Amino acid sequence: MRIFARTHTVSAHCDLPCGVYDPAQARLEAESVKAAVTKALASDDEVFRARALAVKEERSDLVKHHLWVLWTDYFKPAHFEAYPQLHGLFNEATKLAGAGGTKGSWDPAVADRLLEKIDEIATIFWETKKVAA
Repeated sequence: MRIFARTHTVSAHCDLPCGVYDPAQARLEAESVKAAVTKALASDDEVFRARALAVKEERSDLVKHHLWVLWTDYFKPAHFEAYPQLHGLFNEATKLAGAGGTKGSWDPAVADRLLEKIDEIATIFWETKKVAA
């Protein structure tokens, strides 16, 4: 008989209570990427540089993960309408954390550009939180 039971339409803003999402997670990982780059460039120790490479690549992946969670789970169509640059910012930021960015580069300027993009996303994120409050 459950097959014929009435259905109820429900909706939710996010999978978990609001407040779980925060671009600070992506920023913290990006700061680790920059630190790994900076310390590796200052070292002559090949073992240390290999460890820094592993950290840099792992943390670059974590940056992408945290950005994707924001992009796909937190931000909704209304946000993208209000901030038409948002898709482009996420695309640029995730590319900066990828193989063509911090994952594949030892250039601290690339890490700085990644941090700048995350900050732009964070500004929009916090503006959307003010509207929702």
